[in-house]
Amino acid sequence: MKKILLFVGVLLTTSLAAYAEELTFGETINDNAQIKISTMLASPENYLDKQVTVAGMIVGVCSRRGCWMELASDAKFEKLRIKVRDGDMVFPLHAKGRQALATGTLTGIELSLKQTKQHKAQIAKRRGETFDETSITEPMSIYQLSPIGVKVLD
Repeated sequence: MKKILLFVGVLLTTSLAAYAEELTFGETINDNAQIKISTMLASPENYLDKQVTVAGMIVGVCSRRGCWMELASDAKFEKLRIKVRDGDMVFPLHAKGRQALATGTLTGIELSLKQTKQHKAQIAKRRGETFDETSITEPMSIYQLSPIGVKVLD
């Protein structure tokens, strides 16, 4: 019985250690170009197509292919999607809740008015809020980082 408990303990310790190790994807992170996510999203046009490094807690990971993750901003209720082509980097689900650094290029996606209304409706639904489609009169842009390197910290 003691041998079984010891074996289970070793298995758990080994499994937890695997989850706690630092993970690196792609190229080296450029710490010198680090900027706060809130600063970047406050005036994204100043950072479009420029290489930057951001840091934050991983609050979401693609459950199908690991092709994106979301980092929480330093500002409340704000996050930034880190998106790669399927298979270029595979972000593991167990990275959620850990800190990460990502170096890459900020890109913008222009939504049509119809897409903007759909996007805003989805956000309201997730938050359990009511949504008035007529309040949206202009299309919006969403921003994401296309990384060349990501480091998930232990």
